Amino acid sequence: MKSKSAPTIISLFSGAGGLDLGFKKAGFKTVWANEYDKTITPTFKVNFPSIHLDERSIVVIPDREIEEIKTKYGPIDGVIGGPPCQSWSEAGARRGIKDHRGQLFHDYVRFIKILKPKFFLAENVHGIMHSRNKESFENIKKMFKKAGYLVEAKLLKASDFGVPQDRERVFIIGYNENIFDGAFKFPDPLSTPKATLRDAIGYLSKIKIGSKKYFNHDLTPDQTFSPIYMSRNRVRAWDEQSFTILATDRHIPIHPSAPKMQKVGVDKMQFVSGHVYRRLTVRECADIQTFPRDFKFIYSNVRHGYKMIGNAVPVELAYHVAKVIYRDLKNNNG
Repeated sequence: MKSKSAPTIISLFSGAGGLDLGFKKAGFKTVWANEYDKTITPTFKVNFPSIHLDERSIVVIPDREIEEIKTKYGPIDGVIGGPPCQSWSEAGARRGIKDHRGQLFHDYVRFIKILKPKFFLAENVHGIMHSRNKESFENIKKMFKKAGYLVEAKLLKASDFGVPQDRERVFIIGYNENIFDGAFKFPDPLSTPKATLRDAIGYLSKIKIGSKKYFNHDLTPDQTFSPIYMSRNRVRAWDEQSFTILATDRHIPIHPSAPKMQKVGVDKMQFVSGHVYRRLTVRECADIQTFPRDFKFIYSNVRHGYKMIGNAVPVELAYHVAKVIYRDLKNNNG
């Protein structure tokens, strides 16, 4: 970039900061962020002390304050974030303006229209591309195009980009049509072997639960397993990728030190007798999501720890997408 050392971005629905970390690794600088969930904001603030964090609902932030972001920080290069999944479907069905969840999507677009960044990135669950949501998804892309952006969308597999997890997420990326000649092109999967559970948490395999050696090595107190949970195998081996890390502690996968579960009926599994089965800890889930090992998760309820990690964008996945955007910005500006 000619005028500044790092392209600037603002982060909406920031959560714990997975996207921000990936973009930072790629060379970007987050100057302003927004997160409304008070169970998450302490984590963001302790790990990103230099970033201004607005803790209001995005809906109540007036246009003039969005304009002031440009006044304070200069032209903003990018807007990143992922409106909650309900808001996508509501907005796409054009009912969103009457529904709080849909309003979140409209306000994401409002920020883009006011700031007119060079690019935006919006991330969401893979279900948004399901056939039942086809019309909604097409309407969402049309809204971005109408705002003046060349739009591309793709389902990415995190395991293709250095994440030891079979997580799938949709990325919608737009390039300002007044600045770029062409649309974003998604990166190809890495040619290196896929990362495994051993790569991610092998170093923790012998650490006793409750050890203070590592931050947040906490285990959910709920060690009951529902019939739904027991309907399929929940164990991946050390040399495999993890199941998707979800935001609900009851659905967290089993640690790979245990053997895979045994099928005993239709949609019914059981644990192998004589072995200890436990869910992954908060720290282990964070490592599988490729958060740095010095990243601190602040919470009073362990369930909130699982929630913020499960909702986060894996850092390495964010990095590999951001790296392409950084390259395109640099090339476009000489």
